[in-house]
Amino acid sequence: MQTAFMKAISLIMTADASLIDILITTAKTSITSSLIALIIGVPLGILLGAGAFKGRGILVMLNRTLMGMPPVVCGLLFYMLFSGVGPFRHLRLLFTVEVMILAQTVLITPIVAGNMESFVSGISELIKETAKGLGLGRIKTFYLIMNESVYQIFSAYLLAFARAIAEVGAVSMVGGAIAWKTNVMTTAIMQYTNMGDFALGIALGIILMAISLLVNIVLYVLQRRLSR
Repeated sequence: MQTAFMKAISLIMTADASLIDILITTAKTSITSSLIALIIGVPLGILLGAGAFKGRGILVMLNRTLMGMPPVVCGLLFYMLFSGVGPFRHLRLLFTVEVMILAQTVLITPIVAGNMESFVSGISELIKETAKGLGLGRIKTFYLIMNESVYQIFSAYLLAFARAIAEVGAVSMVGGAIAWKTNVMTTAIMQYTNMGDFALGIALGIILMAISLLVNIVLYVLQRRLSR
């Protein structure tokens, strides 16, 4: 095990080609899906948190249910949609990075929306009263709420990114963990460990934990700012 650990450090220090390819695929998948989830989830979360319309409670409950959707269920859904018998089979997206991004986006968008909804519901009434006193319309009120939620938006994105980079169920089902094509850090750790290549698995594990630590440090700083 000590030898495998030393080899893992060597792979990181020498920027092993297979390691770099996995990191690039992981970054492409996780960053893209989390950004799309942010673009969709932030407005949706503000709408659910500050809106006053019929059916809002049902939508909030539905979104909170989707926040806990098992990744394998999401992966199964997309596999059925894009497989050889699915309605979108002609797009030939199965076992590509693109369908992995789609699956992760569906998986983490409710997390962004729910995070924003919880925060906005606590500040919306005061902001709406201020906006009403200033004679602001709905669009300007929306932007005012967004402006007051800047730190929370960053926090929501980091949570989405952390979920995306650590996700394994959905991406393994729709991506197939194909070497030099769709292998991301989590699927590669499982794959190479099963093959007995502990060094590469340990190297990826070290990098994944380092990224997780960095994300949590930034989240801690943001939460400290939000609590002031």
